[in-house]
Amino acid sequence: MRTHHKFNEPLPRRHFPSSIKAHAVSVGREDRMVIGSSGPSQFLLTNYILGREEFTKDVCSIAGCRKNVGELAGRQVAVVNAPNLYDEELSKSKMREELRRTKCLSSPGPHAILIAFDLEKISPNDIQTPKLVMKYFGESVLNYAMVLLAYDGHLGGAALNDRIMKTDWHLRELIEQCNCCYHIFSKNWRNRSKDRELLQKLERMIGAMGGRCYTSSAYRKAEESVRKEEKKLMKKRAPETERAWRELEKQYQGEELRWQMDAYNSSVGAEIRAKAELDNSWLRTSLAMGFVLGFAAGATMGMVVGSVEGLAGMAVGGTVGGAVGGAAGSATWGLSTFLSCFFFF
Repeated sequence: MRTHHKFNEPLPRRHFPSSIKAHAVSVGREDRMVIGSSGPSQFLLTNYILGREEFTKDVCSIAGCRKNVGELAGRQVAVVNAPNLYDEELSKSKMREELRRTKCLSSPGPHAILIAFDLEKISPNDIQTPKLVMKYFGESVLNYAMVLLAYDGHLGGAALNDRIMKTDWHLRELIEQCNCCYHIFSKNWRNRSKDRELLQKLERMIGAMGGRCYTSSAYRKAEESVRKEEKKLMKKRAPETERAWRELEKQYQGEELRWQMDAYNSSVGAEIRAKAELDNSWLRTSLAMGFVLGFAAGATMGMVVGSVEGLAGMAVGGTVGGAVGGAAGSATWGLSTFLSCFFFF
């Protein structure tokens, strides 16, 4: 008779196959962060990488983060959409919240960062994108970056490369910031003729970095927080998991039982990981900071009003400001599925 594990402790490692381990390398997956200025090129690249029309051609922006999984040349990859770094209407608390969420969704760190643009519409704003990426993710992050250019024009081969690296100085400056790593992809996501070429370029770039993912103090905090939340959720889920194991033991034996348990635990582990990435102490801290900052700003405005209306103005201003700040830090977002590429628009 099989001895059951105690479920007031994390599930034993042997019951969790590689597909739910935290580090992407262990599962043959690679996190990819895609970053671009406002416009459709990020969504074109999302569709191209996923191999399906996740976004229609009319989409130019989305309200919050999204995470999707797909295949690129037979390799499982994923896409995470995050905040627009150029959005002046996005409050600081909301930006901080979404950037933290971005890091949680890609922890322990991305292996490649893809910066997407339309080849025909490179702007001075776009040239500043790598600097913004460094500002929010760290100076060494561009060692993991590649520029992705959407193009379906008549040029090709050497002529197209000459235009990129010799004729258009805006474009050359942009690419040089990313160690001259770039790739041209079709605006038609159904055109898969160059997806293997893209994968090979990514593998070479990742190999040059020793196969290691990009990390930073913020990413380490994100991963630590996600792991802690995973343990809490595992403990809470333990009785249900125990019942499921018993049911499997009634139906299967030997290697088939092991396979079924691994499949079940893989599914549960992926679900728990997704929940932990969406809600953990690091994200909640950012939300609390947004509320405090909002309260302080509201209190300041309340003091101005209070000079006319009395002390009640300060109390009302602080309460309303706190509510607004809290809301800005906790705006909801849609999750499809995953593990990771990033889009900033």
